[in-house]
Amino acid sequence: MTDIEATKRRRSGRREKLAQRSAPPKENPCPPGQQGGQYRPLSDADCQNIYDTALRLLDDLGMGEVPDYLRDQLVAHGARVKGYRVQLPPALVQKAIAAAPGRFTLNGRDPARSIEVGGDRVHFGTGGAAVQILDVETGDYRPTTLQDLYDFTRLQDGLDNVSWFTRCCVASDMPGEWLLDLNTVYALLRGTTRPVATSFTLAEHVSPIIDMVELADGAGSFQRNPWIKAHISPVISPMRFGEDAVAVALECIRHNIPISCITAAQSGATAPATLAGFLAQSLAETLASLVMVHVYAPGYPMVFSNWPLVIDLRTGAFCGGGGEISVMNAASAQISNWLGLVSGVASSMTDAKALDAQYGMEKGISAMAAGLAGGNLIYESAGMSASLLGASFEAFLLDNDMLAHIYRALRGVEVSQDTLGYDAIVDAVLGEGHFLGGMQTMGAMERDYFYPAMADRDAPITWSEKGRQDAWSRANAQVRDLLAKPDPGYLDAATDKRIRDKFDIRLGAAG
Repeated sequence: MTDIEATKRRRSGRREKLAQRSAPPKENPCPPGQQGGQYRPLSDADCQNIYDTALRLLDDLGMGEVPDYLRDQLVAHGARVKGYRVQLPPALVQKAIAAAPGRFTLNGRDPARSIEVGGDRVHFGTGGAAVQILDVETGDYRPTTLQDLYDFTRLQDGLDNVSWFTRCCVASDMPGEWLLDLNTVYALLRGTTRPVATSFTLAEHVSPIIDMVELADGAGSFQRNPWIKAHISPVISPMRFGEDAVAVALECIRHNIPISCITAAQSGATAPATLAGFLAQSLAETLASLVMVHVYAPGYPMVFSNWPLVIDLRTGAFCGGGGEISVMNAASAQISNWLGLVSGVASSMTDAKALDAQYGMEKGISAMAAGLAGGNLIYESAGMSASLLGASFEAFLLDNDMLAHIYRALRGVEVSQDTLGYDAIVDAVLGEGHFLGGMQTMGAMERDYFYPAMADRDAPITWSEKGRQDAWSRANAQVRDLLAKPDPGYLDAATDKRIRDKFDIRLGAAG
């Protein structure tokens, strides 16, 4: 072999290795559903004390503003009426906990995209009801629209680390509550086949919306595959029921819609400012929702969504980012899992308006804490900004990378004779003096390392030569490409027409 031929062969080998390194890994090193529970801000004794206080609150103080029909049902199951409040004895609460499923399936419209929730498995998803969007073109905030909601839905449909999609913004251009609820579900139906979630303003909206869904998928299809979850807050802090939300919850149960009963008390405002006192009250309130479900449908799939929220005690403003809200949601997940319930908590509710250092700091702290604590369903974890008032397409892409990093951290370190690599160390030391290009290195590269799509890892001079782009700029360019893609085709033109013939759909036609 000539020197020229040898040089060409070496260059060819380097090119092949570079191409191999640049290709997407064959195996996802950090899939959703990793095991959490490594972070335990509470001891078992702490959990017991908080739980005992919650039981005492329900037994002695009880719940206020209980609708008559719910009061009668609760009394039939052992509750007591004292004045205008209904007391829930520990035995009733404990029966509800024992009957509640510790695991269940959140169905996707495409069954292959369904997820199993519960135990110590962690899934990140979305949430929120933002009323403003960080505009792709101007970079300014403006009111959210139905088209924005649909675009968010189809954009997240391709993100690997978002396990389910809750409508993240309100279609504020819809005139009235009925059209809002109807068109929200239509946008979800058309934009994704993942498990989704939404809210119903009134109970009478539930049945016709399920009728619309079954126009797309066939009569009885939703009963067989209930792929919409309802987000409901039947309890209003402190310690009272909300009649409209209770009615929605019961109507959802009648239509086989899984429910997430959300308690969202605020420290120092609608719950104590002390963290332990807050956790005791919010646990009691979420248990009241569980008892409500139990007395109508024992064992019904309910996400135990106890979301501690924090206000800035100096101003009274909600603050979604910080250590306090992070540790309280982690503690909430720990308590729910300790009780054997499917836990729902919130994270990533940054107060930042721009996608800046504050944004990254507040999201990273809270999402990592919730994941390490073992939150089964972690809401608000992608796309939100401005204390939940805002949403951003660019944020979805950046947060998708962040969630992959967290899943990778949860996966931990696998220790075996193969991964310890004694022989590989010996070969490298006595051979070429490095591990680059070795079989073990190449295998680990495919199996153990996550390579973010949105992060910049270039040298400073290369970054400068490429235009000195920040994270928002990189994400903005990709968002434009993604939004330019055609309709995903989850709703064909003929089916779309059948729906429009019966319902007032305000989004442009499919197909």
